[in-house]
Amino acid sequence: MPALSIREVLMGASRFFDSQGIRSPQFNAEVLVQHVLGIDKTRMLLVWNDPFPEGKRAVFDELVKRRGEQEPLQYLVGSTEFYGREFLVNPAVLIPRPETELLIEQVLKQKPLFAGKKGPVVIADIGSGSGAIAVTAALEWEGAQVFSVDISEEALAVARENAARLGANVEFLHGDLVTPLLERGIRPDILVSNPPYIPTADCEELDAEVREHEPLLALDGGPDGMYPYRVLSAALPRLWPEDGPAYVAYEVGIHQDVWVEKMIAEGAAAVAPDTLETGILPDWQGIGRVIWGVRR
Repeated sequence: MPALSIREVLMGASRFFDSQGIRSPQFNAEVLVQHVLGIDKTRMLLVWNDPFPEGKRAVFDELVKRRGEQEPLQYLVGSTEFYGREFLVNPAVLIPRPETELLIEQVLKQKPLFAGKKGPVVIADIGSGSGAIAVTAALEWEGAQVFSVDISEEALAVARENAARLGANVEFLHGDLVTPLLERGIRPDILVSNPPYIPTADCEELDAEVREHEPLLALDGGPDGMYPYRVLSAALPRLWPEDGPAYVAYEVGIHQDVWVEKMIAEGAAAVAPDTLETGILPDWQGIGRVIWGVRR
């Protein structure tokens, strides 16, 4: 019997994914084919009718089986794209989502606010995970001093590797939320965070792909999902510089936007009594996704 072609193997995987309820089954199959064969989509189409290499079939079949069991595609191939760059990911870190690009874009829009600052702009990313936010900030904001904080040593190892691969100058700190910054007396001009924000009870209701494979530590935000925001916002008087402009931005979950905006306003009131402005930036679905506060 002649060996199956690349197209036939790919379509077989796509049909299997469809039967298992995997969203975008053909896309998943294409990504795994390209990953196993070490080719891009253009090359894949050029060799579409060539026999699938027998020496790589077992590896491909194993990945297809794991994907059919809801293991995230990004973990299977070991990377994902964020803000135009490839970031390594594994089960120690949450997979960066497209919504988080809104958060980094909102931070980068603040460059004019700090145009007259003497010395580097200090940016601190709390709960960095893969380092997507911290590394992107360091690469997109020339001269910034960027700190990345995470409670997971395993996550920090991934973030360090991403920073090294992409050539980003980031200092990594191990610890819980703002504790490492307070212990070292670091007062960031910009505090940014995409912390865990799923209410504890809701974690069991997440899709199996998320619930069974992504780190619970990066998902569970406490009973109402807002514990991290309370800690971060309450610490603003001890974190923001004593004078000059300052900025904070968080990514939040559904129905949390108004409450978190109020936390920022209350937390920053002592250090920005007359000059504080807050706002809510919706995502593409109209969900309040990025909550920010600024002292001009």
